[in-house]
Amino acid sequence: MSLVKPFNLTRNFLRSPMRNAFAQQITALARQDERIVLLSGDIGNRLFDDFKASCPGRFYNCGVAEANMIGIAAGLALSGLRPVCYTITPFLTYRCMEQIRIDVCYHQAPVVIVGTGAGLSYASLGATHHSCEDMGMLRLLPGLAVIAPADSFEVRAALRAALENRQPVFLRIGKKGEPNIHAADPEFVIGRALPLRPGGELALLCAGTILPVGLAAADLLSARGLSCAVYSFPTIKPLDESVLQQVFSSCRVVATLEEHSILGGLGGAVAEWLSDQPQPRARLCRLGTRDEFLHVTCGQSEAREHFGLTPDRIAERLLHILSGEDHP
Repeated sequence: MSLVKPFNLTRNFLRSPMRNAFAQQITALARQDERIVLLSGDIGNRLFDDFKASCPGRFYNCGVAEANMIGIAAGLALSGLRPVCYTITPFLTYRCMEQIRIDVCYHQAPVVIVGTGAGLSYASLGATHHSCEDMGMLRLLPGLAVIAPADSFEVRAALRAALENRQPVFLRIGKKGEPNIHAADPEFVIGRALPLRPGGELALLCAGTILPVGLAAADLLSARGLSCAVYSFPTIKPLDESVLQQVFSSCRVVATLEEHSILGGLGGAVAEWLSDQPQPRARLCRLGTRDEFLHVTCGQSEAREHFGLTPDRIAERLLHILSGEDHP
């Protein structure tokens, strides 16, 4: 297991920008594999200075033309290269849905699409920079893996796995200041969850950078004498069905936690899977953003508070469910 000690959001912990980890890892991988090329949607020029110095001629700034960037990447992939597209998540997903669907997925082109600042990371820049529906819409596309790493170690491991994959991959990462949960790169396999803590009464399945909040909520539940298992669930598609079978057959409540709409993301995917199962023992609780736009300009922490994505609110909700006071 990667982590068994209590997690406290208020303590001093190592913070490592996920985008920096991505830049370092892709540079290291590109030095070893000349097929890797990097395309940017007019951001990250200084971030990729080492890449450009180490791999001349393999960095393309495509400007504010993200849909065109996806088309270029598909052509490069079909020519035998391994392109990686990188820019701010909403501009790489909502703006490019048709190109991702037809240029990349229809042709099974092995393009890695990396959206930075996912979820509410850019909450202070307003609704244009929020991305709380991206995983839901992209996991509908045939053949596209959808991955949301939780920290810098998962980013590095997920990027390696994505480039080893022969199918297209969407990689959804944070921005900066995310705490590291793991002590080293985990053994990352697309389609497998990462167990962090054992538990019996509840299981908390967390996708992406919200994982530290889930761990802190588990601490609060533990203080109330409740046993809460915690998993990092970085792969939204394909799901780790073996873990789902385990937790739904052994726990009373299974909760999904994500900085994404409760519709369509991890919670939606698990609900779809659950509907095909015979009489599961556990109840499912989906924790994420509500089916609404955020009309307030604020920081990420305030945006999480607005949607109830804080340790105390999460623990309170799960306690109500266990007591039978919270009804579907």
